[in-house]
Amino acid sequence: MQADTSEPTENPIRRQLRLLYHGHDAYAVRFQIGVVAIDFLILAFFIATPLLRETPAFIWLDYSVAVLLALDMAGRLFGSTDIPRHFLQLTFWLDLFILLTLLFPEELGNLGFLRIMRLWSLSKSGFFWRLMGEYGRGAWRETGHSVVNLITFLFVATGFIYTFFFRNGAGFAGYVDALYFTVATVTTTGFGDITLEGTGGKLVSIVTMFVGITLFVRLAQALFRPHKVFFQCPRCALQRHDPDAVHCKACGHVLKIPDEGG
Repeated sequence: MQADTSEPTENPIRRQLRLLYHGHDAYAVRFQIGVVAIDFLILAFFIATPLLRETPAFIWLDYSVAVLLALDMAGRLFGSTDIPRHFLQLTFWLDLFILLTLLFPEELGNLGFLRIMRLWSLSKSGFFWRLMGEYGRGAWRETGHSVVNLITFLFVATGFIYTFFFRNGAGFAGYVDALYFTVATVTTTGFGDITLEGTGGKLVSIVTMFVGITLFVRLAQALFRPHKVFFQCPRCALQRHDPDAVHCKACGHVLKIPDEGG
């Protein structure tokens, strides 16, 4: 009796999710645009959380965002071509932590400022930049990463400073004070009208200045460095090349780089 050597049939739900999250046809692109739009709405909620926390509708908004995030995480997980590898990615565990802060807003409320790390997670997943590549905007990828890193740090630092130093001035005024102090410190302007008290406050200010200056330098490098396109060489896997490159500068392999403007 001959053994059955045929490959097992792929789960249709997984196949459909993979097509939606990684496909290039018009339907998949519309779905991906919708996912990105929802992601930005979730990020807006995260940024506004300190202002909304005391409102009656906050808990319902919090749990609604938790459902959306859980669905998106499940879709990305089961649509992945390598689920075990997906579990090992830092972005997955970061999203899982953010989901826990949404499910337990009272117990993990003081860590809510870390939710804005979702923006960094999205920028590292490649999902957004792949979608931008569909519209010929891949050239901005490196600059975009630098901008995302800076914005993420600004709001994480603002959330941390608001939670641990400005909570007594709860609401919009306290959050604005925290944001104002963060921007003044990161830019090394240092007006001095708002300061953090105690040794802990001085240490937070020092760390904020050092990290902020580093991120500004990275952004300047991305803006003024000669433009490179992202295209993986089939032979040596080098990813950054000159826009008009015909051969890979590392191994000499002939490249066929798509026209991003086409």
